[in-house]
Amino acid sequence: MPLFRRPDGVLVTGLSPERAIMPYLMPGRNESAVYHEAVYDISKTRHCLRAYNRAEPAGAATLFHVFLWACGKALNEFPDLNRFVSGGRLYQRNRTEISFAAKRTFSPGAPLVAVKVPFPPEQAFEQAVQRVTVAIDEARSSAKRPIDRELKLALLLPGPLLRVAMGCLRGLDRVNLLPKQMLANDPMYASMFVANLGSVGLDNTFHHLYEYGSVSIFAVTGRPRKTTFVGRDGRPEVRDGLQVCWTFDERITDGYYVAAALRLVQNVIENPERFSSTLQAVASMTRKVSPSQTA
Repeated sequence: MPLFRRPDGVLVTGLSPERAIMPYLMPGRNESAVYHEAVYDISKTRHCLRAYNRAEPAGAATLFHVFLWACGKALNEFPDLNRFVSGGRLYQRNRTEISFAAKRTFSPGAPLVAVKVPFPPEQAFEQAVQRVTVAIDEARSSAKRPIDRELKLALLLPGPLLRVAMGCLRGLDRVNLLPKQMLANDPMYASMFVANLGSVGLDNTFHHLYEYGSVSIFAVTGRPRKTTFVGRDGRPEVRDGLQVCWTFDERITDGYYVAAALRLVQNVIENPERFSSTLQAVASMTRKVSPSQTA
């Protein structure tokens, strides 16, 4: 048993011997990484988003919002995914939080800022869109965030001292002595990290897991593009597809559990209106409008 409790998670007890020994057989996240590629049919999703944005012009939603919302639902419904390894022990995270990177301004040379957004259980789609939008706007503002101030102070140190300081932080993390406020501000202490590389035209990209922090899942979304799917009649059909490349820390749970969670992610992405009363209502209203009314 650890001497100190963590502010961001609870020690998982009652593990099988096989699961408990994994962090000692594979101490690092990247030697524990499992990679998975999925392609989701987003034909219905795009129609649903167009209808939603016509009805809600003030809070425009994108495919990225749908993906984050789907991941949040899966993490809450399958809580074993919301775990992390620290100091050779497995912890259940207290909150569901997803981090992602955003450009500070829409220009090629603009720096990236990392954003962390909470996804509480039963969060409606429109609430998720609002949370993500507000978080991005705050990150892009000129105001300095706590994490920005901490990084600026750290970079004032000479290189050798900075390495020592980082080593000390990792040591404190392993024995659960990092301050709660530091963990709360740091986007690398989150349930998962998402990179929207499709926004810069990249596909077929897997990302490593960071040894720093506690992120156990990394997802990379590609460009929406025409993709061949197999129809219900067994014939090939060309529809809109979204590639997602996943990286998992296999020490947190087993493959059967991950597969069930990914099926939920797929269902939410491909049929978002089934999981949102707002999207369902918007889609229903759109279907009632005849072609002559929209002409």
